[in-house]
Amino acid sequence: MLARVAPFVVFAALTSCQGLFGEGSRYWLYLVKTLLGGWLIWMVRSWVSEMRWKLSWEGVAVGIVVFGLWIGLDSLYPKFGSTAKAWNPHEHFGHQSSLAWLFVFIRVIGSSVVVPPMEEIFYRSFLYRYIANPGFQSVGLGHFGWTPFLATAAIFGFVHFEWLPALLCAFAYQGLVIWKKRLGDAITAHAVTNFLLGMWVIWKGAWHFW
Repeated sequence: MLARVAPFVVFAALTSCQGLFGEGSRYWLYLVKTLLGGWLIWMVRSWVSEMRWKLSWEGVAVGIVVFGLWIGLDSLYPKFGSTAKAWNPHEHFGHQSSLAWLFVFIRVIGSSVVVPPMEEIFYRSFLYRYIANPGFQSVGLGHFGWTPFLATAAIFGFVHFEWLPALLCAFAYQGLVIWKKRLGDAITAHAVTNFLLGMWVIWKGAWHFW
Protein backbone atom coordinates (compact mmCIF):
# COMPACT_ATOMS: atom_id res chain seq x y z
CA MET A 1 0.00 0.00 0.00
CA LEU A 2 2.77 2.42 0.95
CA ALA A 3 4.56 1.84 -2.37
CA ARG A 4 1.41 2.77 -4.29
CA VAL A 5 0.31 5.70 -2.11
CA ALA A 6 3.47 7.45 -0.88
CA PRO A 7 4.76 8.83 -4.23
CA PHE A 8 1.34 10.32 -5.00
CA VAL A 9 0.93 11.85 -1.53
CA VAL A 10 4.40 13.43 -1.61
CA PHE A 11 3.77 14.80 -5.12
CA ALA A 12 0.36 16.18 -4.11
CA ALA A 13 1.75 17.76 -0.94
CA LEU A 14 4.44 19.60 -2.90
CA THR A 15 1.81 20.67 -5.45
CA SER A 16 -0.20 22.30 -2.66
CA CYS A 17 2.91 24.26 -1.63
CA GLN A 18 3.52 25.77 -5.08
CA GLY A 19 3.21 29.53 -4.87
CA LEU A 20 3.24 29.67 -1.06
CA PHE A 21 6.81 30.98 -1.06
CA GLY A 22 6.44 33.57 -3.80
CA GLU A 23 5.53 33.31 -7.47
CA GLY A 24 8.86 31.72 -8.34
CA SER A 25 8.14 28.77 -6.04
CA ARG A 26 5.36 27.64 -8.42
CA TYR A 27 8.07 26.71 -10.90
CA TRP A 28 10.98 25.67 -8.68
CA LEU A 29 8.73 23.39 -6.63
CA TYR A 30 7.46 21.80 -9.83
CA LEU A 31 11.06 20.93 -10.64
CA VAL A 32 11.59 19.53 -7.14
CA LYS A 33 8.42 17.44 -7.13
CA THR A 34 9.13 16.10 -10.62
CA LEU A 35 12.62 14.95 -9.65
CA LEU A 36 11.46 13.57 -6.30
CA GLY A 37 8.41 11.91 -7.85
CA GLY A 38 10.54 10.25 -10.52
CA TRP A 39 12.98 9.00 -7.89
CA LEU A 40 10.15 7.61 -5.72
CA ILE A 41 8.62 5.77 -8.68
CA TRP A 42 12.00 4.24 -9.43
CA MET A 43 12.46 3.21 -5.79
CA VAL A 44 9.08 1.45 -5.50
CA ARG A 45 9.16 -0.27 -8.88
CA SER A 46 10.05 -3.67 -7.44
CA TRP A 47 7.03 -3.57 -5.07
CA VAL A 48 4.50 -2.58 -7.74
CA SER A 49 4.58 -5.41 -10.24
CA GLU A 50 1.77 -3.96 -12.39
CA MET A 51 3.70 -0.73 -13.03
CA ARG A 52 4.79 -1.69 -16.53
CA TRP A 53 4.31 0.64 -19.51
CA LYS A 54 2.51 -1.08 -22.37
CA LEU A 55 2.59 0.62 -25.76
CA SER A 56 -0.61 -0.43 -27.51
CA TRP A 57 -2.84 1.11 -30.15
CA GLU A 58 -5.71 1.03 -27.65
CA GLY A 59 -3.72 3.06 -25.14
CA VAL A 60 -2.62 5.58 -27.75
CA ALA A 61 -6.17 5.89 -29.12
CA VAL A 62 -7.70 6.46 -25.69
CA GLY A 63 -5.01 9.05 -24.93
CA ILE A 64 -5.81 10.97 -28.13
CA VAL A 65 -9.57 10.84 -27.50
CA VAL A 66 -9.17 12.11 -23.93
CA PHE A 67 -6.95 14.95 -25.18
CA GLY A 68 -9.70 15.88 -27.64
CA LEU A 69 -12.27 15.90 -24.86
CA TRP A 70 -10.02 17.98 -22.61
CA ILE A 71 -9.66 20.83 -25.10
CA GLY A 72 -13.01 20.37 -26.84
CA LEU A 73 -15.07 20.75 -23.66
CA ASP A 74 -13.02 23.64 -22.29
CA SER A 75 -15.57 26.41 -22.83
CA LEU A 76 -18.70 24.34 -22.21
CA TYR A 77 -18.79 23.93 -18.41
CA PRO A 78 -17.94 25.84 -15.18
CA LYS A 79 -14.60 24.88 -13.67
CA PHE A 80 -13.31 24.46 -10.14
CA GLY A 81 -11.06 27.42 -9.33
CA SER A 82 -11.49 28.94 -12.78
CA THR A 83 -9.98 32.22 -11.56
CA ALA A 84 -6.70 30.56 -10.58
CA LYS A 85 -3.59 32.07 -12.12
CA ALA A 86 -2.29 30.11 -15.10
CA TRP A 87 1.03 28.27 -14.78
CA ASN A 88 3.07 30.38 -17.23
CA PRO A 89 6.80 30.73 -16.53
CA HIS A 90 7.15 33.28 -19.35
CA GLU A 91 5.14 35.77 -17.30
CA HIS A 92 7.48 35.40 -14.34
CA PHE A 93 10.90 34.88 -15.92
CA GLY A 94 10.37 36.91 -19.08
CA HIS A 95 9.08 36.05 -22.50
CA GLN A 96 11.38 33.71 -24.43
CA SER A 97 13.86 33.54 -21.53
CA SER A 98 15.94 30.36 -21.31
CA LEU A 99 14.83 29.74 -17.73
CA ALA A 100 11.17 29.98 -18.73
CA TRP A 101 11.68 27.44 -21.52
CA LEU A 102 13.53 25.16 -19.08
CA PHE A 103 10.48 25.07 -16.82
CA VAL A 104 8.18 24.50 -19.80
CA PHE A 105 10.33 21.51 -20.77
CA ILE A 106 10.28 20.22 -17.19
CA ARG A 107 6.50 20.55 -17.10
CA VAL A 108 6.11 18.53 -20.29
CA ILE A 109 8.47 15.82 -19.02
CA GLY A 110 6.90 15.77 -15.57
CA SER A 111 3.33 15.53 -16.85
CA SER A 112 4.18 12.98 -19.57
CA VAL A 113 6.68 10.70 -17.83
CA VAL A 114 6.31 11.07 -14.04
CA VAL A 115 2.61 11.83 -13.51
CA PRO A 116 1.11 8.96 -15.58
CA PRO A 117 2.64 6.00 -13.68
CA MET A 118 2.25 7.80 -10.35
CA GLU A 119 -1.46 8.61 -10.80
CA GLU A 120 -2.37 5.34 -12.47
CA ILE A 121 -0.74 3.38 -9.66
CA PHE A 122 -2.62 5.39 -7.05
CA TYR A 123 -6.04 5.69 -8.68
CA ARG A 124 -6.39 2.64 -10.89
CA SER A 125 -4.17 0.11 -9.11
CA PHE A 126 -4.70 1.08 -5.47
CA LEU A 127 -7.78 3.29 -4.87
CA TYR A 128 -10.17 1.50 -7.24
CA ARG A 129 -9.28 -1.91 -5.87
CA TYR A 130 -9.21 -0.70 -2.24
CA ILE A 131 -12.76 0.65 -2.55
CA ALA A 132 -13.79 -2.71 -3.99
CA ASN A 133 -12.05 -4.56 -1.15
CA PRO A 134 -9.62 -3.25 1.52
CA GLY A 135 -7.57 -6.35 0.78
CA PHE A 136 -6.95 -4.71 -2.58
CA GLN A 137 -4.30 -7.10 -3.83
CA SER A 138 -6.93 -9.84 -3.95
CA VAL A 139 -8.88 -7.78 -6.52
CA GLY A 140 -7.83 -8.36 -10.12
CA LEU A 141 -7.14 -5.41 -12.40
CA GLY A 142 -9.90 -6.68 -14.67
CA HIS A 143 -12.52 -6.54 -11.91
CA PHE A 144 -15.52 -4.26 -12.55
CA GLY A 145 -17.73 -2.82 -9.83
CA TRP A 146 -20.02 0.18 -10.08
CA THR A 147 -19.11 1.59 -6.66
CA PRO A 148 -15.31 1.71 -7.16
CA PHE A 149 -15.74 2.72 -10.80
CA LEU A 150 -17.89 5.76 -10.01
CA ALA A 151 -16.19 6.68 -6.72
CA THR A 152 -12.68 6.64 -8.15
CA ALA A 153 -13.75 8.71 -11.15
CA ALA A 154 -15.53 11.21 -8.89
CA ILE A 155 -12.43 11.67 -6.73
CA PHE A 156 -10.21 12.02 -9.80
CA GLY A 157 -12.59 14.62 -11.23
CA PHE A 158 -12.88 16.54 -7.96
CA VAL A 159 -9.13 17.13 -7.63
CA HIS A 160 -8.91 18.71 -11.11
CA PHE A 161 -9.99 22.23 -12.06
CA GLU A 162 -11.23 20.73 -15.33
CA TRP A 163 -13.55 18.33 -13.52
CA LEU A 164 -15.74 17.27 -16.46
CA PRO A 165 -13.01 16.00 -18.83
CA ALA A 166 -11.18 14.62 -15.79
CA LEU A 167 -14.27 12.59 -14.89
CA LEU A 168 -14.58 11.25 -18.45
CA CYS A 169 -10.83 10.68 -18.49
CA ALA A 170 -11.08 8.53 -15.35
CA PHE A 171 -13.87 6.47 -16.91
CA ALA A 172 -11.74 5.93 -20.03
CA TYR A 173 -8.52 5.02 -18.22
CA GLN A 174 -10.26 2.73 -15.73
CA GLY A 175 -12.21 1.08 -18.53
CA LEU A 176 -8.95 0.46 -20.35
CA VAL A 177 -7.44 -1.20 -17.28
CA ILE A 178 -10.49 -3.41 -16.83
CA TRP A 179 -10.61 -4.32 -20.51
CA LYS A 180 -6.92 -5.16 -20.89
CA LYS A 181 -6.54 -6.50 -17.32
CA ARG A 182 -3.30 -4.58 -16.90
CA LEU A 183 -2.18 -1.08 -15.96
CA GLY A 184 0.35 -0.40 -18.72
CA ASP A 185 -2.13 0.66 -21.42
CA ALA A 186 -3.66 3.27 -19.10
CA ILE A 187 -0.20 4.62 -18.26
CA THR A 188 0.44 5.00 -21.99
CA ALA A 189 -2.95 6.66 -22.55
CA HIS A 190 -2.32 9.09 -19.69
CA ALA A 191 1.13 9.92 -21.05
CA VAL A 192 -0.23 10.53 -24.57
CA THR A 193 -3.00 12.80 -23.24
CA ASN A 194 -0.63 14.87 -21.13
CA PHE A 195 2.02 15.13 -23.84
CA LEU A 196 -0.47 16.30 -26.45
CA LEU A 197 -1.96 18.75 -23.96
CA GLY A 198 1.53 20.11 -23.28
CA MET A 199 2.15 20.57 -27.00
CA TRP A 200 -1.23 22.32 -27.31
CA VAL A 201 -0.38 24.67 -24.43
CA ILE A 202 2.92 25.64 -26.06
CA TRP A 203 1.51 25.92 -29.59
CA LYS A 204 -1.62 27.87 -28.71
CA GLY A 205 -0.34 29.68 -25.63
CA ALA A 206 -3.25 28.05 -23.76
CA TRP A 207 -1.52 28.31 -20.37
CA HIS A 208 -4.80 28.01 -18.47
CA PHE A 209 -4.63 24.23 -19.03
CA TRP A 210 -1.56 24.23 -16.77
